[in-house]
Amino acid sequence: MTWTTPAGDATATAASLQEEIDRLMQAMGPRANAKLARDLLSVAAALATDDVDRLDLKIATAALTEMRDAFRVFAPYQDVPKVTIFGSARTRPDDPVYEQARRIAADLAEQGWMVVTGAGPGIMAAGMEGAGRERSIGVSIRLPWEQSANSIIAGDHKYVSMKYFFTRKLMLIKESKAFVCLPGGFGTLDETYELLTLTQTGKGLPVPIVFLDTPGDTYWRSVGTFIDDELVSRGLVSSDDVGLFLVTDDCEVAAHEIQHFYANYQSLRYVGDELVIRVRHAPDVEELAALNDRFGHLCRRGRIERSAPLSVEQKEGDAVDLPRLRFTFARHGFAQLRGLIDALNDLAA
Repeated sequence: MTWTTPAGDATATAASLQEEIDRLMQAMGPRANAKLARDLLSVAAALATDDVDRLDLKIATAALTEMRDAFRVFAPYQDVPKVTIFGSARTRPDDPVYEQARRIAADLAEQGWMVVTGAGPGIMAAGMEGAGRERSIGVSIRLPWEQSANSIIAGDHKYVSMKYFFTRKLMLIKESKAFVCLPGGFGTLDETYELLTLTQTGKGLPVPIVFLDTPGDTYWRSVGTFIDDELVSRGLVSSDDVGLFLVTDDCEVAAHEIQHFYANYQSLRYVGDELVIRVRHAPDVEELAALNDRFGHLCRRGRIERSAPLSVEQKEGDAVDLPRLRFTFARHGFAQLRGLIDALNDLAA
């Protein structure tokens, strides 16, 4: 990692700082991801020596500090599947939506999931009530009228408080393998649409996303109608993109949508220009041919093929015990990639 500086003394200063970073790295001793750690230190030094506004430095420092705090909260639970529940802080305990949130959280916790919420009142408290303190993780936002976590998670080591919405959203989305969105206000819609955008554009991994109403409620059905009538009809999103989410008013259907997404599919990663999909059960020859007939257009060249672990996966010990498919993904049509994953899960069923 290097940075640009004015000529003369500034160049010498940059070289001296880089030497200090090298010495610091040596003092820290051998560690995983040493190059990334060096790059992080170099960026921090460059930012500190740039002629930047005080507020900019405060934002960068606070963001990194609370990201570190959040990473440490989540680190012990990397191997536990997590579902994030979004919804309004204003929902009262006597509202049917509150009970719906509590129930879906309880159902998923019973099936081995941890529940992540914003740690506030309303839907967030309902989700934690359903999951229980031991299976809850809270990521709150510090607001003038909302200064503490709800009673379920307050004081727990699985709770972190954050200053910025953007760092909070990062942690609410980054760690979870599934999402349940219940009715809410601007904040809930903001989180929901950002989640859809990340999934639609491939900036986020494919995940099950459930819009959960209560029987007779029209909140998410109305959002779905808006997407169909105003976005799809105008060509602002693809008709395939509506496949990125499921609208339901049934907790059993919601839980099945999440569980079924991982019935066969385990994970994916990019290796160079190839997409590798790890599954628990590989398709046979006939099933693979059918998959190519339906989804071969996702390949930039060649076909979808069965594969052994690639060399980099073997080197890193990355799910090497699982069969996989690989192909040169065209890097567009991520909603159709979700369709491929659904088809692989249906094969397992």
